[in-house]
Amino acid sequence: MNMAAVAIHNPRPSVTPDHEVIIIGAGISGIGAAIQLRADGIKDILILERSKDVGGTWRDNRYPGIAVDITSFTYSFSFEQNANWSRVFAPGNELYQYTRQVTSKYGIYPLIRFGVEVASARFDLDSHVWLIDLTDGRRLSARHIVSACGGLISPKMPDIEGLDTFQGNVIHTARWPDDLDLSDKRVAVIGTGATAVQLIPKIAGKARQLDVYQRTPIWVLKKPDHSLPGWLKTLFRTVPGLQRTLRGATDTASETLMVLSAIYYRQAPWLVRMCEKAGINNLREQLPNRKDLWEKLTPKYGFGCKRPTFSNDYFRTFGRDNVELVTTPIKRITSRGITTEDGRSRRIDTLILATGYKTFEKGNIPSFDVIGSNNINLGDFWHDYRYQAYEGLTIPGYPNFYIMLGPYALIGTSYFKMVEGNAIHLSRCIREANRRGASQVEIRQSVHDAYFRNIQKRQQNTVFLNHNCALSNSYYFDHHGDAPMLRPSTSLEMLWRAKHLPMDHYRFSVLAGHTPSRHDGGRQACEPHPQLPEKGIPAKQTDNNSQ
Repeated sequence: MNMAAVAIHNPRPSVTPDHEVIIIGAGISGIGAAIQLRADGIKDILILERSKDVGGTWRDNRYPGIAVDITSFTYSFSFEQNANWSRVFAPGNELYQYTRQVTSKYGIYPLIRFGVEVASARFDLDSHVWLIDLTDGRRLSARHIVSACGGLISPKMPDIEGLDTFQGNVIHTARWPDDLDLSDKRVAVIGTGATAVQLIPKIAGKARQLDVYQRTPIWVLKKPDHSLPGWLKTLFRTVPGLQRTLRGATDTASETLMVLSAIYYRQAPWLVRMCEKAGINNLREQLPNRKDLWEKLTPKYGFGCKRPTFSNDYFRTFGRDNVELVTTPIKRITSRGITTEDGRSRRIDTLILATGYKTFEKGNIPSFDVIGSNNINLGDFWHDYRYQAYEGLTIPGYPNFYIMLGPYALIGTSYFKMVEGNAIHLSRCIREANRRGASQVEIRQSVHDAYFRNIQKRQQNTVFLNHNCALSNSYYFDHHGDAPMLRPSTSLEMLWRAKHLPMDHYRFSVLAGHTPSRHDGGRQACEPHPQLPEKGIPAKQTDNNSQ
């Protein structure tokens, strides 16, 4: 089916939409949502992807050294284990190929229209249908839409004077060119987050000189990475349950390290202290004779305030003669180099920006305009009234709309866990609407508000509000001072709630004048639009229980 066959040229809304479900994005979350919906018997699905293939972040990112920072046994769909990973922490190209293999195996490719970008989506109250406008001027309609655009899709450029005047190569790690040659070049890297930790050791041996500009150091633990021998892969394929057992072990380790230490900080601060000690030991073991660098490379904020990472050679790279760690703030970028606040200028040929991505900020999540039944742009609502969504998925005033990476949705262990939980949840909503003969499903305002209050209460126990996180410059935090990236719960709780939360938490409605089903309690039309909440007092990045 080509796009012309599904486009609407008549702007008047129709009660019968083009598709029951339109998923926007064909990365991990879009693929996962489609697989779950099809498994549950929902067949009328269209996926819109602006790029030319599936894979999302793993398709787009190609910088040297890219790899998962959670073991591959955990960082994958639970229902589709891969016996052929080359390493415990698989390189990025293997994750890209994994997404393609899963998409093919589960028959998702025929559902996807590539090269299609969404400009906006508006809910039409007269038809209970979402009207989706594409950037090429065409329009589609759907009863339900799933925003599966991901979060790490828009590179974040640094706000540094003179960046546009530099005459050499300027490269953001998210847009790495395949033909880039750094041999005998003077290179500067701005940023020392998780991406830089993977990149810097890979390019240090090629560059004539490598200057690394650090604003905030990062916690780095030892990486228990090993190549996986052929005999083990054979066992994975031939012994049922072996890989699932190993996944269970890596899940437990990751959950303890990446989740429990962060969300239960007040109850178990010793766990964070243990991780911090391991990070300091890793630094000193890699640079035993460079005590002058220990202080510069040791974070002043608590473990977990920003995403930690793993490496066995990142710190060691700063012991090379051709690598310099620069911690003096940058004053400006010139046509030929970088000048720091102390007046020193360093000449460079290539500037690499390892400055990360936009996350929870207006224009990124969601990445297109979403106008609900309340006639309010979702991006504006979140920007003004704090990021909030029931179970990280649904929002009052935006019926039949599900956002895979919503506020407080992501589980710290694995993106795949969040995807599986949210896919189960949204599929239950759509199937329950069909069972009741309803054309609209919307989370009740009172249920949503109680959930958000509980989230904020739980946040008080996390490392984010208790351990010098204001010093971390973490993308976990938004402009309200909240930390909406991570859900303050374990993955087991998240999955249990997705499978068992009461469907009566939602309001199911039919169009006015239609005969409601017997399950709908006699309801014939939508309830009035929910009122906007009062602007909440932002949570502060202060140290309520500091060292």
